[in-house]
Amino acid sequence: MIIKSAELAYVVGVTTKKLPDTGLPEIAFAGRSNVGKSSLINCLIQRKSLARTSSTPGKTQTMNYYNVNNEVCLVDLPGYGYAHVRSDFRKSWGPMIERYLKSSAGLKAVFLLVDIRRVPNEDDSMMYEWIVNAGFSPVIIVTKSDKVKRSQISRAVLDIKNALRVTEDTEIIIFSALTRSGRDGIMEKIDETAGGKNDED
Repeated sequence: MIIKSAELAYVVGVTTKKLPDTGLPEIAFAGRSNVGKSSLINCLIQRKSLARTSSTPGKTQTMNYYNVNNEVCLVDLPGYGYAHVRSDFRKSWGPMIERYLKSSAGLKAVFLLVDIRRVPNEDDSMMYEWIVNAGFSPVIIVTKSDKVKRSQISRAVLDIKNALRVTEDTEIIIFSALTRSGRDGIMEKIDETAGGKNDED
C-alpha cells in the first residue's frame, strides 16, 4: 500500500454511545499502556506525529480512528493496565473495548501489541481472550525489538507465546519503530485483511 493520505477521522470517548460507521475496513491495535501503539501507527502511515505518542503511560484515553487513503481505518484502542490512570477511566475502557470488538461492523482484524521486554500479564491474557471470543485470530506484534539483543529475541517470543497460550497458527511479527523492522510484514497483513493492493511504497 502506498500511503497517499492519512488523517485522524474520529475520536471516541468512553461515554460515546454509538460507534462511528466509517464505511471502511477497520484494523484495531490493542495493547498495554506504553507498549508503542501510537509509534507503530505513525511508522505504518509514515507520519512523525499524527498518532500522539507520550512517555507517560495511559496517555491515550480514547479510541482514535485514522483514515488511510480512504481505504482502511486504523483504530488505536486505549492502553490498559496502568494503575495510576484514574480508576473511573480504567473501569470504562474494558466495556468500551469489549463492545467495540463485538459490535463494530467494519472490524476485520485485531493486532495485539506486546513489549518484547515484558512477559504478558493478566491484562494481556484477558485482552487476548476478548479478541478470540469476539471471533478474531489476533496477530501478535512484538514491539521494541531494538531494546534487546538479537540473541534474546527467540526466547522472549517463546515466553510471550507461552504466557498468552496462543494457538500454533498464531501469526507473530517482530517490530521496531526505531528501525522500522517488521513494518512491511504488518502492511502486508493489513493489505491482505482489508482487501487492498499490496503495492510497494
